[in-house]
Amino acid sequence: MNTPPESGARRRPDWTLYLVTDPDMGARPVEAIVRAAVAGGVTAVQLRDKQATARALVAQAGRLREILAPRGIALIVNDRLDVALAAGADGVHLGQDDLACADARRIAGPDFLIGISVSSPAEARRAAADGADVLGVSPVFDTPTKRDTPKAAGLEGLRAIRRAVRLPLVGIGGLHAGNAAEVRRAGADGIAVVSAIMTAPDPEAAARELRSAIAAG
Repeated sequence: MNTPPESGARRRPDWTLYLVTDPDMGARPVEAIVRAAVAGGVTAVQLRDKQATARALVAQAGRLREILAPRGIALIVNDRLDVALAAGADGVHLGQDDLACADARRIAGPDFLIGISVSSPAEARRAAADGADVLGVSPVFDTPTKRDTPKAAGLEGLRAIRRAVRLPLVGIGGLHAGNAAEVRRAGADGIAVVSAIMTAPDPEAAARELRSAIAAG
């Protein structure tokens, strides 16, 4: 059976510094943190809120889209394909227990961005065959931000996934300015962070520091 081509060629957003939001972090509204982080160099944003209702998520996605769309920055919605489509977001990010990538592609169409969380080369190859655009290697390092993740892949696991697929890879999990460069050198096209920006006293400065660290890689 022929395997469909990897779909990363459809669109090429900039995944260099990918902010994943968390409404429980930070002393300011998510929109204010995102606005500051974008000023500091964030290149993609994922709206993640496990507790919000669908209507609340659609509303918040709309507010973030107003910030991001004029700057050409991709807005991705975590887990909820329905919310992403209703809000006019650029894509959705799905975990291994969420809606299957192939089903999401069938529903959303060829131009919608689909990210998939992977922790092994086998998962990465399957996601690529099913039409994913970008892979989140999760977690690279152990992190307190998420408790429901598989064992940390580490840098060697990231390298193995890099060898397995050509799709863009974004490392997530325990990442900060101190290890961003080595994650980039191990094969990631970008890094995703939550607390490194969401809890920073100055999200703009934190984003600038991360961009500098990534560039060193």
